[in-house]
Amino acid sequence: MPRKARNKSETGIYHVILRGINRQIIFEDEEDNMKFLQKLAVYKQKCGYKLYAYCLMGNHIHLLIHVHEEELGLIMKRIGTSYVYWYNSKYNRSGHLFQDRYKSEVVDSESYLLTVLRYIHQNPLKAGIVKYFASYKWSSYNEYTGKSGNTDIDFILEIFDKDRNIAIESFETFHRESNNDKCLELEEKRRLADDEAMKIIEKICNINNCFDIQNFERQEKEKLLKELKEAGLSTRQIAKLTGISRAIVLKA
Repeated sequence: MPRKARNKSETGIYHVILRGINRQIIFEDEEDNMKFLQKLAVYKQKCGYKLYAYCLMGNHIHLLIHVHEEELGLIMKRIGTSYVYWYNSKYNRSGHLFQDRYKSEVVDSESYLLTVLRYIHQNPLKAGIVKYFASYKWSSYNEYTGKSGNTDIDFILEIFDKDRNIAIESFETFHRESNNDKCLELEEKRRLADDEAMKIIEKICNINNCFDIQNFERQEKEKLLKELKEAGLSTRQIAKLTGISRAIVLKA
């Protein structure tokens, strides 16, 4: 069946979600996050887009992007390919890292633009990672309140007020308001508890103890690790429960 054509934004503004293949972790450490932000900066210059918001989560990315010179599909391909090349080299792996098709939605009004902006920034709060917007290091929130970065903050802040100080205060107030924002979302599976994951490992691998997977030959071990990922276990969880290094689990 042919893929459904994407809706084209009359404003040129899109909310984009890019996810790791099989929900794989795509940011293992701070260097990975920093490298992806560097890629965003490089391709902003090359592709001529504006970045209004971002949030880097463990296994997915949210972007609020305004395209001008190049179409969205080409921009996302450039960014993704560049990061994957670097990531695979760092972790001695090969193959795809991102889900083959990013998700996107059109942002066609000022009110929805602000809704998406807040929705992106509140992702770490909804995930229970932090309690306050400013506490999360890998989103554009702090760039709106004084931290330097690559986010194009002027357009958004001027919506709140022409006076910069008033605009920042209004921006912060807007983010703290109680809301039930609904935007483009990932279809996430429920995270498996460790005891559930252990049963899955034992069943798929036909073993009595999760650590027994270490005794398999390399080729069989890699095949089983791939099946465990496809069953919904995260890289971190597999490594923790089997004693196999994360680098090997990533490469499988």
